[in-house]
Amino acid sequence: MIMAKVPREKFAPIHIRALAYADNALPIGHGQTISQPYIVALMTDLLELTPESTVLEIGTGSGYQAAILSRLAKKVYTIEKVSELCKAADRLLKKLGHNNVESRCSNGYYGWHEKAPFDAIIVTAAATHIPPPWSNSLNPEDAW
Repeated sequence: MIMAKVPREKFAPIHIRALAYADNALPIGHGQTISQPYIVALMTDLLELTPESTVLEIGTGSGYQAAILSRLAKKVYTIEKVSELCKAADRLLKKLGHNNVESRCSNGYYGWHEKAPFDAIIVTAAATHIPPPWSNSLNPEDAW
């Protein structure tokens, strides 16, 4: 199982690492959370990734979801709007050897057109609707 191969405690703040394997979201600062393991597993499973998939993640947060995705997909592009979280997640992902993850510090609303098309897009941040740049960046065969 992929989730057992990614140490969730590495993505949690030091003062709450003892709670890393509880099935609930954990605060990571800046009003953001690392999603509960069940939700990470469910959302990942619903993507139906293959080893050749290219994925766009909106909302890097701590980098945990990107780390999970990197074990299943060929390439993961992840965007985080909170600069401090983005930089910290990028450093951690590189340190842990997730070399197929590329990070961008910016507003995910606009997607990452230069890296499109994507086989899947996962939104791990709050969104009120599906912005056109996201749906326009999917491979036509994977679009809704």
